[in-house]
Amino acid sequence: MDFVTVRNGSINLNVAVAGRGPLILCVHGFPELWYSWRHQIDYFSKRGYKVAALEVRGYGQSSKPQEIAAYSMRNLTSDIAAVIDQLGDGKAILFGHDWGAPMVWNTALIYPDKVKAVAGLSVPYVPRGPVGFLDAVRAAYKDRFFYMLYFQKEGVAEKELEADIPVALRKLYFAISGGAPVNKWLDHKPVDAKLLDGMIDPKPFPDWMSEKDLQVYIDAFRAGGFRGPLNRYRVQDIDFKELAEFADKPVTQPSYFLAGERDAVRAFIPGMDLYANPGAACTDFRGSAVLPGIGHWVQQEAPGETNAALERFLTGL
Repeated sequence: MDFVTVRNGSINLNVAVAGRGPLILCVHGFPELWYSWRHQIDYFSKRGYKVAALEVRGYGQSSKPQEIAAYSMRNLTSDIAAVIDQLGDGKAILFGHDWGAPMVWNTALIYPDKVKAVAGLSVPYVPRGPVGFLDAVRAAYKDRFFYMLYFQKEGVAEKELEADIPVALRKLYFAISGGAPVNKWLDHKPVDAKLLDGMIDPKPFPDWMSEKDLQVYIDAFRAGGFRGPLNRYRVQDIDFKELAEFADKPVTQPSYFLAGERDAVRAFIPGMDLYANPGAACTDFRGSAVLPGIGHWVQQEAPGETNAALERFLTGL
């Protein structure tokens, strides 16, 4: 595996690359790294693909601008487009997980000629509606804690998470994994609670992430901090304005959805299962899989099943 730097204007993007062939570009979420795709890089690079895993701006060895607006969906999708141009001659299949899923869905909308097919993990494609997502959760969680609202005030979540990064990451990763109580992430807590209040620090950590794996993340967040990653949550009202032209637009490329059965994302909107109809806004939807017993970190918790599902999608293209 090699690492290359892709430039997008003033932004440097660190990208892990392996294999030769058509480009599969993998985009991680919060709080992760290129490393979250290690099992997919290894698997698909041996099957006739060039597989690249981007470190999103704000993370790892990529640039970390300070300003909130730098993390808008427009800017993040332009990073993905720059990687596609440099490594894939202007065409790629996209895999995205967590925040990486909205990033790849929106890249398919904004740069349709660059995206051959798209798979979203954990977060289905939901078109921009009449109300911004933050406004929707402000209404749904007005009397209780919700992590995205906690993240809005600059410096608050940074201080909590950076006080003890190993403990913070263990708690975060475990809380939405398949081994935790279902929807532990969405526990009813008072509005003035902190993120990590009530979360379990598992000892030992479940075997899908070894101590050596965990150390990769610890080292990266010790070096880079959490401001860039948290700014992604703070920019959503800007996104709502900037993406107005894509309101109600479907994804038209061949598309696929994959998630874990025990992922808290499916219960984000109280009383609604976000995984009930994941292809509703995709015009060439090729199917979905919800893996039993698995949580949010689907490609790390269940690499074999994830690779098999994504390979079925690729084979059908």
